[in-house]
Amino acid sequence: MRTRTHILLAAGGTGGHMFPAAALARELKRRGRSVSLLTDQRGLRYPGLLRDIDHEVISAVSLSSGGIDRIKGWLLLAKSIHEAVRFLRRKRVGMVVGFGGYPALPGLAAARLLRIPFVLHEQNSVLGRVNRLFAASAKSLALSFQPTARVPPRAQDRCAVTGNPVRQEIAKIGKDPYPAISESRMLRLLIVGGSQGAKVFSDIVPQAISLLPAAQRQRIQVTQQCRQEDIERVAKIYHAFSIHAEIAPFFKDLPDRLRWAHLVISRAGATTLAEVTTAGRPALLVPLSIATDDHQRSNAEALIASGGGWLILETEFTSANLAKKLIKLFAKPHELRTASKAALELAKPDATKRLAEIVEAFLPKLEKSADPAFKPKTKNPPAHQARKKRVRA
Repeated sequence: MRTRTHILLAAGGTGGHMFPAAALARELKRRGRSVSLLTDQRGLRYPGLLRDIDHEVISAVSLSSGGIDRIKGWLLLAKSIHEAVRFLRRKRVGMVVGFGGYPALPGLAAARLLRIPFVLHEQNSVLGRVNRLFAASAKSLALSFQPTARVPPRAQDRCAVTGNPVRQEIAKIGKDPYPAISESRMLRLLIVGGSQGAKVFSDIVPQAISLLPAAQRQRIQVTQQCRQEDIERVAKIYHAFSIHAEIAPFFKDLPDRLRWAHLVISRAGATTLAEVTTAGRPALLVPLSIATDDHQRSNAEALIASGGGWLILETEFTSANLAKKLIKLFAKPHELRTASKAALELAKPDATKRLAEIVEAFLPKLEKSADPAFKPKTKNPPAHQARKKRVRA
């Protein structure tokens, strides 16, 4: 009997969706499950992320534009759903896990058309649009935050708080002590701006560090994620003030850099927050002001309330304000250590395991169900066979 036990993960092309999906894929593979990941072209831009994960790229488009672009978007969506249906049938998929983002929509729509059960995972503290669209039909809705806003009433009884899956390399960091700080040691900053860096950090952070007292500047060591077009001008500022800095659009060894960081400056994306809390690193957060439903500010609230980090709104994020904050923190390193402990208390290092268990909870039922094309033998022969027997008699 051929059964549908292959698991498909459908994830949008941003790092906030891709990293949790990749973490779950590896955990399910470790448990002996057959897994594929469905994404768009953007999902391939993270070096090494999918190196050992079977994956398929489909067409995907946001429907937020208007006019002719919106019509083209609907046509492309129909095409991508068709592509997803063919993929699900070819792989004999028996379970789909959606991670949100518009590239996840075709896979989830195909699952609903083919009556394949699916689970949703929400990384943010506000349920995203695609997940809201499918929440009422999901077998389970795995959440990263308690509470999570905008969960439909019909899905409330199927919610479980798992946390947000992170890479194993990052999960191990929280088990080690926070890096020591003393007058003779470097103060290490890690600046990450999301999937491909953030221009605002390129504009503000180097100028802020240049405003620090000379004694502090000499101790600063910077690792900063920048867009490619910003690297040259950012490097010039750091070089002018003799500040040791490494700058790149993407760091393959980000877990190692997070391990030695004393302070993280970043947006308040859900995956970034999951990584800094799991690693036990204090963070200075600058939520993206145009984020859908202002979810980044909502994401940051739990960390700020616990004392695990500090918030600077984008409207107040200036070089002068950032410099003042850094001067205070570096003058009182015990505040960084205290914030590190508070961040670690919010962590859910077993989030990947929890989510895998939710997915597997539905698999036994799937493994017992036959291929829809399989027709079991019955005690009474089909009518056409019965007629043949009567003719022979």
